[in-house]
Amino acid sequence: MTDDTTIHEPALDAGEAEMLLFALDRSRAQFAWKTGGLDASALNRAHPPSSMTLGGLIKHLAMVEERYTIDFSGKPPGPPLSAADRDDPTWVWRTAADDSPAVLYGLWRDAVARSRAAMAEALAAGGLDQPAKFTADDQGNPPNLRRIIVDVHDEYARHVGHADLFREAIDGLTGEDPPSDRPAAALDRTED
Repeated sequence: MTDDTTIHEPALDAGEAEMLLFALDRSRAQFAWKTGGLDASALNRAHPPSSMTLGGLIKHLAMVEERYTIDFSGKPPGPPLSAADRDDPTWVWRTAADDSPAVLYGLWRDAVARSRAAMAEALAAGGLDQPAKFTADDQGNPPNLRRIIVDVHDEYARHVGHADLFREAIDGLTGEDPPSDRPAAALDRTED
């Protein structure tokens, strides 16, 4: 994936997998637009009463992408996300402040690229009904990949709303979708 914020509409007769992936990619594009092009100060700015930051959201969603990629590929994430302190639920949020914008945007961009590739490969090999390769309930029953895509999309739906409010507070940027005349995402145009 590039960090293009262009939203590519699905075919009018799109099937289920295409529609699920479209919804996820649209949310990714919205997130890239709402978080892109900011300096470290803006990314690390908290928005009381929450201590959440856009930098923390970027790193959190990179971690979410990596975590669910395991369900498609069966392979764990690589560094630096594989070094996360699983006993510290604040790790991703706390350490984001130590990362430059370039590092944060790179983590997210690379995680999305791996996720997209793993989803495409898994779906081509067995479709939405195949079981996840990692996630299971307390009885060991795995959800199907359809459920995993919906779960990833739900994470974005929740956090795009946060990013929307935080970005408006930072510089006044508002809107539902990135402008269609915008050629490339701001994630490549950042200052450290």
